[in-house]
Amino acid sequence: MNTLKKIFLTKYNPVHKKVPVLVHGGKPICESMIIVEYIEQTWPQNPLLPNNPYGRAMARFWVKFADDNTDKDSPFWLLFRSIGEEQEKALKESLEIVKIVEERGLGEKKFFGGDKIGIVDKAFVEFAYWLGFIEEIVGVKLLDAHAFPRLHAWKKNLKEVPVIKENLPDHGEMLVYFKWRREMLMASQ
Repeated sequence: MNTLKKIFLTKYNPVHKKVPVLVHGGKPICESMIIVEYIEQTWPQNPLLPNNPYGRAMARFWVKFADDNTDKDSPFWLLFRSIGEEQEKALKESLEIVKIVEERGLGEKKFFGGDKIGIVDKAFVEFAYWLGFIEEIVGVKLLDAHAFPRLHAWKKNLKEVPVIKENLPDHGEMLVYFKWRREMLMASQ
């Protein structure tokens, strides 16, 4: 960890020393869902969660599902850092997760919360952006338009939301980074 990052995390998140950290008015707020709740309460005119208790509970469920299935030990990242039979197994598990998200999470809606982007969409941005790099580098197809038409349409819709479109990192730079990262992971095995 570089020195600047270590100083920042020690100052603003001394307990876990990791991101995410939102600093607002000089005060740190840590952990994803706590940050979301803070944002909801501070800027209620731009809600991230549904306004009914059941909808909020379901949104929290899918955010946790996204977190659990995109961490460093997930099948997606195993697919990225493996070869052979291990990679084939990771691909199968990854496709099962994508199928669950398509059928049970997204359903027939434009976004996970309906017609507007919400917290669940933000949690699944990895499906919309990062998985594309895994597909490109590893040579597999996870979000095939024919197999997963709703997620494919959602990915396209999400990338057209101005705040998302304006803040996505440069594709070429990210591709170089992910190729380098995979080379490092493969060399350390």
